[in-house]
Amino acid sequence: MIFQISDFQTRSLPALPRSYPRHFAFYVAHPIRSIQRFSISVVSISIVSLFLGALAFAQTSASDDNESIKKTALDYIEGWYAGDAARMERALHPELAKRMISTDPKTGRSQFNHMGALALVQRTRDGGGKKTPQDRQLKEITILDRYNNAAIVKIVASDWIDYLEIGKFNGDWKIINVLWELKHKPQSNE
Repeated sequence: MIFQISDFQTRSLPALPRSYPRHFAFYVAHPIRSIQRFSISVVSISIVSLFLGALAFAQTSASDDNESIKKTALDYIEGWYAGDAARMERALHPELAKRMISTDPKTGRSQFNHMGALALVQRTRDGGGKKTPQDRQLKEITILDRYNNAAIVKIVASDWIDYLEIGKFNGDWKIINVLWELKHKPQSNE
């Protein structure tokens, strides 16, 4: 005897009111739709996994970049203090512009002072930074902002403050521009 799905019936218990259907329908999943649903969920999981992996890589890459930026800033300031021209040169882009705006004490007018990479490397080689006693060689480094391949870094040094514009150039962080200002010396009452 062959039963069809519609031939199955339920029987009621005599004491219970009947509140459920007497016929059951069995559904067989559509093979194509099932595969499509499965494919969509696999694709969704894959996309989420790729996104989370990229996010983890970006965070690792960002911390690696921050370390490289600090290393560049340290090469600059420690190279200056040590008179290490190779270290200074490693930190600088060849087209560096180091600038300071000062006031002429006689006229009270602003002056624009400019130095390029070669001049800075040469002054480092000549030992300009070695004149600063080791106990006064301050080198507080702060990354003020960073976006993709550009960063702004502040260095508080012994007698001046540098604002470095650093860019990622051929995979290495290089100092492109420096704007600096001398710290005011306290007036002595002698």
